[in-house]
Amino acid sequence: MSDQQGLFEFADLPEWEQAAAEDLQVAEVVFNLPLEKPYTYSIPDEFRELLKAGMRVKAPLGRGNRTVVGYCVNVRQAESAIRKLKPIHEVLDSEPLLNDVMLKLTHWIGERYLCGWGQVLDSVIPAGVRRKSGTRLVQSFELSSKADQLIEAGKLPKKQQTVVDVLREFTEPVAATRLCELAECGPGPITALRKKGIVTALRIRSEVSGEMLEDAVQTEDLILNSQQQQTLDKILSAVRSGEHSTMLLHGVTGSGKTEVYIRSIREIVSYGRQAIVLVPEISLTPQTIRRFRCRFKSVAVLHSHMTDSERHWQWQQIAQGQIEVVVGARSAVFAPTPNLGLIVIDEEHEPTFKQDSTPRYHAREVARYRCMQERVPLLLGSATPTLESWLRATRRQDTLLSMPDRVAELPLPPVVVVDTRNDPRIGKGSSLGRALFTSIGRALNEKGQVILFLNLRGYSPTVWCRSCGTGVKCPDCDITLTWHRDRAEAVCHSCDYSIPAPEKCPTCESAAVRYFGTGTQKLEAEVAAAFPAARVLRMDSDSMRKPGSHDEALEKFRHGEVEILLGTQMIAKGLDFPNVTLVGVIDADSMLNQPDMRASERTFQLIAQVAGRTGRSSRGGRVLVQTTNADAPSIKYASKHDFMGFAYHELQQRKETGAPPFSTVTRVIFRGMSEPQVCETAREVANKLRTVAKDLDPEARILGAAPAPITRLRGYYRFHLQIAAPSHERVKLLWQRVEGKLKLPDSVEMAVDVDPINSR
Repeated sequence: MSDQQGLFEFADLPEWEQAAAEDLQVAEVVFNLPLEKPYTYSIPDEFRELLKAGMRVKAPLGRGNRTVVGYCVNVRQAESAIRKLKPIHEVLDSEPLLNDVMLKLTHWIGERYLCGWGQVLDSVIPAGVRRKSGTRLVQSFELSSKADQLIEAGKLPKKQQTVVDVLREFTEPVAATRLCELAECGPGPITALRKKGIVTALRIRSEVSGEMLEDAVQTEDLILNSQQQQTLDKILSAVRSGEHSTMLLHGVTGSGKTEVYIRSIREIVSYGRQAIVLVPEISLTPQTIRRFRCRFKSVAVLHSHMTDSERHWQWQQIAQGQIEVVVGARSAVFAPTPNLGLIVIDEEHEPTFKQDSTPRYHAREVARYRCMQERVPLLLGSATPTLESWLRATRRQDTLLSMPDRVAELPLPPVVVVDTRNDPRIGKGSSLGRALFTSIGRALNEKGQVILFLNLRGYSPTVWCRSCGTGVKCPDCDITLTWHRDRAEAVCHSCDYSIPAPEKCPTCESAAVRYFGTGTQKLEAEVAAAFPAARVLRMDSDSMRKPGSHDEALEKFRHGEVEILLGTQMIAKGLDFPNVTLVGVIDADSMLNQPDMRASERTFQLIAQVAGRTGRSSRGGRVLVQTTNADAPSIKYASKHDFMGFAYHELQQRKETGAPPFSTVTRVIFRGMSEPQVCETAREVANKLRTVAKDLDPEARILGAAPAPITRLRGYYRFHLQIAAPSHERVKLLWQRVEGKLKLPDSVEMAVDVDPINSR
């Protein structure tokens, strides 16, 4: 049903019918569907006073009139009389789940990221909030209207009288468990009173609060150095202006950015306003929360490891204005703060701020738009900003704030690039080259701690047959299996398919199956064998599955219970351990050799970030980077801690090729069970885009269709194409001109990814 179906002009109606039409209201409703405009429904009389924008409703959809849950996004007067317009069946909420500001924000996300408004709303509102998780019907009791009359008729036993006395003290019904506790009795006396008609049983919805964070001891402010104070003054000037501005705080690792965030938020809170702080990794959240809770009275946390009831309770507290600071991962940008004063995005360069499922939004851009709407500042912080953010700052579209020195005038650690091509230990199959092996021993002898970074999990990343020269791949994905020795299985890291460690090649049945490469599990075993007196701890997604395990592991390292911490990128950033005197990057090439436009940028960022974990005390520290490509620009600039040099070099490369941030790219992915059909569909869409682009936007480029880098994933064949144009608006116009004419086969799915970060 379109927005116009069932509507007639007033002029076509008799006068008495025109007057009636002027009183009619309609609701605009969106559903979890791609690129659908709002559907219009009549509002039955019983819902007229109740229904507001931001509430969920049940309404008939499609020819079969099946009832579907949707979101009311507008209630308005009918512009004409309504005939045969379908009515809303049910209103599911007593209060709006989103206010007008958030409705406008979600509508913008749908348009910006080329998806349906209903799809955005279904993603933004947590499932626990939609289901009202943490609430339940609780058996409760109150005195009946005839209680006094019945009690006068006969004396009650002592226990029953006590129950009556307790109920008389309350004006509201009392939950059964609470009543038994106060009356110091079991259920027997209450049951007896019910049979006599003195007590009435009710079932009342009772709110169950989420887990409260543990109390934190309030600490005093730290003394700011001159560069911190200058940066803080500029941020507070923007805060006090009452206008929106985006500020990029480029501060080296250990420069004290978190203290600047805290002092900025202190000012916001003093105005009775709220702040949102986004962090990229769940492993960073406990540490960040701890630092904020020591300085603020109320801090809420929103992240994916929370239960639905915890998330619902936190959501309610935030919406009621009870929370000063909201800390969380990507989705916390949608926290329903009624008095927002500032959004901070720490480590803004992290790819985890980009959602990899519909709606494929980037939290940085959503935060920017939300802050513009609410006329409050946005503060981005990083030692290695994205090139997109850096270019905006150098063009003065955003304000650049700089903190080039570490606190207490501590120097950045020296970074030594170790070419491992002729290393004798590496040649014999070790993961630790001679220089790194010697340095670890020296650091341990000096009672220092060591961090080893390797961005490959499992034991051996490749299972390979020497006889036929092929890798042992997942049957559902175009990916080589990884050997996990602790599970005695070869595992697909995309779909979790696993088989017992193969003794024969599934292709040629040869017994010449070998395991190549080093993952974090193999590195752990090697380090433990090489340094048996040292306590070793591994942090990756395999070892950190249990909720709270990240914080527990880091606390052990912080208190010196572990000497060597090794793991994937979850240990590479944001952690502050003064006793770390050595950081080793095991294999920089594993990041650099990815088929990705941003591989060089990410390599620089990871090396720079992991290098920042050492040298944070007077003990100093050093960094060793093992690589076979010592001349790569990202590695050379990272070894000098030269972000600006790297950014200039990389931006020049991107400008010459017209790559982002000098253009905008949208990726369209097709998938299905039939490879020829998916291929043909992708090519047809690409050809239609080229045809329209010739007349609409000659500067737009259509790249592909072509097989995706991982052509088969979870049983689906995948092809993709890219639309490149000078601006998002031009990509949007081109796509919308074509999208409405597309008729995909039922067996082929399509996804649109604006500003893609994951290119697999």
